[in-house]
Amino acid sequence: MQRVVVADGLPRILEILEQDGGVIVEDLVDIQTIDEMRDAIIQKAESVTPGADSDSEIWKFFHGNNTVRFTQLGKLSAAFFDILENDTFHAVTETLLNPVCPSYWLNTAQAMLIGPGEPAQLLHRDCSNWNYVVRPLWPNAPEVTVSIILALDEVTEALGATRVIPGSHTWADYAREGTPEESVPAELPPGGALLYTGKVIHGGGKNTTNDQWRIAMHMSFTAGWLTPEECSPLEYTWDDVRDRSPKTQRLLGFRSYDPMPTHPGGRLWLRDFEPL
Repeated sequence: MQRVVVADGLPRILEILEQDGGVIVEDLVDIQTIDEMRDAIIQKAESVTPGADSDSEIWKFFHGNNTVRFTQLGKLSAAFFDILENDTFHAVTETLLNPVCPSYWLNTAQAMLIGPGEPAQLLHRDCSNWNYVVRPLWPNAPEVTVSIILALDEVTEALGATRVIPGSHTWADYAREGTPEESVPAELPPGGALLYTGKVIHGGGKNTTNDQWRIAMHMSFTAGWLTPEECSPLEYTWDDVRDRSPKTQRLLGFRSYDPMPTHPGGRLWLRDFEPL
């Protein structure tokens, strides 16, 4: 994986994303914010049982038996809202999604703690959440989602660093799944992030340690006319976001999506036909 720092600038980040589908930004979030988020997540994780809360064998396999996942991170620490409004992440998202959508939602923000002995995750594309949009248009489908894996502590290959197949976002065959041998690990320092598009094939790596956890979080945005993975308006109340910025309120579903004037089309997410 190619690596940059924020000071290298947006054009360089976009250049690598176009080439590889993913890029490591080594200093995306400041260490103080990372420490606050990490401590809050670790404290919460002590009360969360590893594995998928589902009867589906598919989701049990995908989520892992010794991986801790949970959402509602803004309920744990105000540091979440600083991460949510990260300027570099938004600059990339706005550039990639603007051709199809001038506004976007938080798709999901999840703690992802991979435990000792956890096998590698199934390789996948995040855009497959919206197959009815992407599959018919592939390989010329628009970008519909942009993500980061953010390291809250050092993330190494041994701990289960996310594996990426660079260039897989350009493959002509959407059904081609790729192999672990084609993937490379995205090792990260604390505050560093793997920033990637929904089209690139990736998956959590195998944690080969006996007693250490990979401590990271995932956050993604999606086009405003798609249904997000996480139902933020049911996880947060208006009181939780009343004093937050209009951007945060919109990302969490407390403001409407309006494509005008950039793109003609109707307003979405209304109440009594009025925008929120």
